[in-house]
Amino acid sequence: MEKNIIAAIRAKLEEKKGRSAWERGVINYAWDLVDGLEESINGGWFDVENIASPKLLEKCLLNGAESWNQYSWGGSSLIYDYDIAERLCTPSELKRTKYGERRPNSREEWLDTQARALFQASRRVMRLARECVEG
Repeated sequence: MEKNIIAAIRAKLEEKKGRSAWERGVINYAWDLVDGLEESINGGWFDVENIASPKLLEKCLLNGAESWNQYSWGGSSLIYDYDIAERLCTPSELKRTKYGERRPNSREEWLDTQARALFQASRRVMRLARECVEG
């Protein structure tokens, strides 16, 4: 079943291309999370039968972190400002932030921005998983 559910999630994820740089970045994070989910299932760390449980699925996606902020700041995803900016920004935003050298906004560091994107990506993966289980 695990191969089928992961394949189904990937197929649904493939359907969405994203219209904005942010949305395309969130989709890329979702791909990363699905890869981690598949690894957890194949490694025996997550029972595919629990995929329909949002709390258990999010715990698996967090891979030991308490929150998406901790996941991001703890190095579980991209760690360089440039890489995060490149994934989430348009070319003009990249230029404005000097390719990640400047903060994305006055309230956040790049790792905080990544945490927001990861949260959105996790919600997308959890929704797709639920859709695949429900049929």
